[in-house]
Amino acid sequence: MLTAAYRTRLQQLWQEGEAHDARHAARADKRLNITPDTGMFLYQLVRARKAMSLLEIGTSNGYSAVWLGLATQANKGRLRSVDHSAHKTALASAMLDSFGLQHTVSLLTGDAFGVLAGCDDESVDMLFLDADRSRYAGYWPEIARILTPRGIVVMDNAISHAEECADFRAAVLATHGYLAETYEIGKGQFVILKDL
Repeated sequence: MLTAAYRTRLQQLWQEGEAHDARHAARADKRLNITPDTGMFLYQLVRARKAMSLLEIGTSNGYSAVWLGLATQANKGRLRSVDHSAHKTALASAMLDSFGLQHTVSLLTGDAFGVLAGCDDESVDMLFLDADRSRYAGYWPEIARILTPRGIVVMDNAISHAEECADFRAAVLATHGYLAETYEIGKGQFVILKDL
């Protein structure tokens, strides 16, 4: 559950992340956390959808995985989160442990294509996409394959990096059976519903 104490702590962690990123120039050294309102949006979606099987592409230091993990834990489900950086996975592990989410969230270090390819058809209720935007369009056929009916995909940075996300948006909008819209939450959330 998302207690008031957790919300306060998550706000503090976001502020610390912003300060950390301001001190580091290299993208690989940044945390690039989602905004707290994006976290709340994700939490609400997971709870309302009663999502049990979640996948996150782009763990970073685990901030978004905490928001998703708390909702998943309340649903008695499981979240898998993948990042290509072993350093970021280690940071995420420590953060998730501090929230008691080590039994709800599985962290994977590796290539997202491999993780997607290893998922069964229609096995993921919700997917959060917040990684290398140049690869998203290539992910789409696998995402569409693994998403359950009425499953949801949320892509961060839909407004802040709209040009980088254009190919992915076009691929989604050209696929029958999917409804998608961009919402002005955080840096922009492109939300896809498998309307089948």
